Amino acid sequence: MEKNNIKREIKNVLKEEANALLKCKVDKRFEKAVDIILNCKGKIIVTGIGKSGLIGQKISSTFSSTGTPSIFLHPVEAVHGDIGIIMKNDVCLIISQSGETEEVIELLPSLKRLGIPIIAITGRKNSTLAKRADCFLNSYVEKEACPMGLAPTASTTLQLAIGDSLSVVLLKLKKFKKEDFAMLHPGGSLGKKLILKVKDIMHIGDEVPKVYFNTKLKDAMLVMTNKRFGCVAITDDNGYIMGIFTDGDLRRLFEKNENPYNLLMKEIMIKNPKTINEDELAATALSKMEKNAITVLLIPDNKNRLKGIIHLHDILRSGVI
Repeated sequence: MEKNNIKREIKNVLKEEANALLKCKVDKRFEKAVDIILNCKGKIIVTGIGKSGLIGQKISSTFSSTGTPSIFLHPVEAVHGDIGIIMKNDVCLIISQSGETEEVIELLPSLKRLGIPIIAITGRKNSTLAKRADCFLNSYVEKEACPMGLAPTASTTLQLAIGDSLSVVLLKLKKFKKEDFAMLHPGGSLGKKLILKVKDIMHIGDEVPKVYFNTKLKDAMLVMTNKRFGCVAITDDNGYIMGIFTDGDLRRLFEKNENPYNLLMKEIMIKNPKTINEDELAATALSKMEKNAITVLLIPDNKNRLKGIIHLHDILRSGVI
């Protein structure tokens, strides 16, 4: 192949694989497969070997992350003892394009003895696997994208798409929500956006930079420097929030007054500071900061007494974005 034909060949491969997906015959057997999985009281055991096995691992992972518990079981390991992981309430999804893969076929008698429903994804409707499965999903392709017709390409793409289609239909039937997805992905940014709350990362107690309304600026400046939030919260003697004073306010004050050190905080504070409830999402706090072009929010209790503070850096470190 000439180098200047690379783009054309890539487009041809993509076209072949796209055609394989479009020609997939979606019939009532897909509905049956969904019903079998939906009524499963255990987990979905996905198995396959070679390229089909790799596709199976991804399908199993997608099931688990969208509310359908699943594990991948290597067929060779299964026949050497790991089949013990399969319980009577489980369902087995087997992937084999030929439907005659020896390592997979060896599993069938044991699965039948256990009474495990078998869903097969295979490209040959008359294969041993298709005939012995409770539900057969046809992954037949007219040709692989590989010019020699040897390397699994279009067929594995179709296998994966079939698995994805089952997962998506199931999550819709189960009314699986973003919040459910987040609970299963606590380490990802999406998960944190949906489950991480202000109270999980806010500062409380001695960490909060606060002074009373009759405090002089020179003393408040020491608190600002020591706490390193770039601000101080101002409260009355009972802890009720009265205002806030930031390092930006300090710079502007010095532009107008050469010697403001003895001014009282109640005279120079910014009243009605931006606050957020501790039960709000950290992502909501971030949005509020961006909207108001600020870097801190005060957190009141249910009586508007100062309870904590959250800084933009706390949200960034949490991995929300």
